[in-house]
Amino acid sequence: MTEDAEHRRLIVAGSGIAGLSAAIYAARSNNDPLVLEGVEPGGQLTLTTDVANYPGFPEGISGPQLVNDMKEQATQFGAEIDHGVVVDVDRAERSSAGSRGGSPDDDSERPFRVELRDGTVYTCDAFIAASGASARTLGVPGEDELMGYGLSTCATCDGAFFRDEEMLVVGGGDAAMEEASFLTKFASTVHIVHRREEFRAEDYWIDRVNEQVEEGKIEIHRNTELLEIHGSQAEGVDHVTLAEHPEGHPSEKLDDPDTRTYDFDVGAVFLAIGHTPNTDYLEGTGVRTDDEGYLITKGGRGGGQTRTDVEGLFGAGDVVDFHYQQAVTAGGMGAKAAIDADEYLEDVSRAERAEAEAAADD
Repeated sequence: MTEDAEHRRLIVAGSGIAGLSAAIYAARSNNDPLVLEGVEPGGQLTLTTDVANYPGFPEGISGPQLVNDMKEQATQFGAEIDHGVVVDVDRAERSSAGSRGGSPDDDSERPFRVELRDGTVYTCDAFIAASGASARTLGVPGEDELMGYGLSTCATCDGAFFRDEEMLVVGGGDAAMEEASFLTKFASTVHIVHRREEFRAEDYWIDRVNEQVEEGKIEIHRNTELLEIHGSQAEGVDHVTLAEHPEGHPSEKLDDPDTRTYDFDVGAVFLAIGHTPNTDYLEGTGVRTDDEGYLITKGGRGGGQTRTDVEGLFGAGDVVDFHYQQAVTAGGMGAKAAIDADEYLEDVSRAERAEAEAAADD
């Protein structure tokens, strides 16, 4: 390589719970991890004002505080945390013989080249992708101001904070049906708002929701869209503005006389319109993903569960997990990734020592 690239033993992309858990375990294993925070330092948890379901905090803890405490813990053990944003990861060029031997400073024989948005380039022996998934939002007025203050993208994280409130769930897929069903444990009534007549969810979830409609726990607002969220950070969500059109997609037909726009009182709003895994920067590695872009890892019961099909590349947290998406499960997966990476790096070191010894004997 002609560029000046600093080499690191292990790089972790992402500073949410998965990334920081990986950093803590990797640092304790003397792997000197470099954590690159990404575009959302701290991950989605920084949008949560109160975390009441993370073990060990019976009084709860704020999302930002939990993240900051984990950063401090990681750095105490020797991890380095940088504000860098990864834009590209590629498998670095190998020597013509395909060997990993040779000089330790020969960057051309390292497995990964990591480029940051500011042009900085690193190489590393192992890479943990813990870059998460970004919850999709609507971009409606009030969304930015009230995220974390009555507006949420995670019912299981925040539903219990709004007991006996009228709650509104936006979406028509499995996630929306599942979250609406979950919220019936706390809400006076759950209102599902969907912009079309038909849901995209599986029949199982539609049947389950319909049962709860019959029980009076859920009300469905078809062909309806959320236009605006009203409230304040001090008082939370007060009400929303909705639009309804008999043929669906009312936001595209606001001038149509058949479109009805009205205010609706709710105490909490949950957006359940999907997530986008942050994996675009890994395209150069050729790593396998599913149709939605989530990393495919080995899984199973034994070691190496977080390995991908690319040697030395591991995945942890919401960048892999599209189902549980909880802080505690992300943390566990981050720990697994660090342990898997440590075992991989030890294997690499043993192979290099054996190769060096064989070369010396020649």
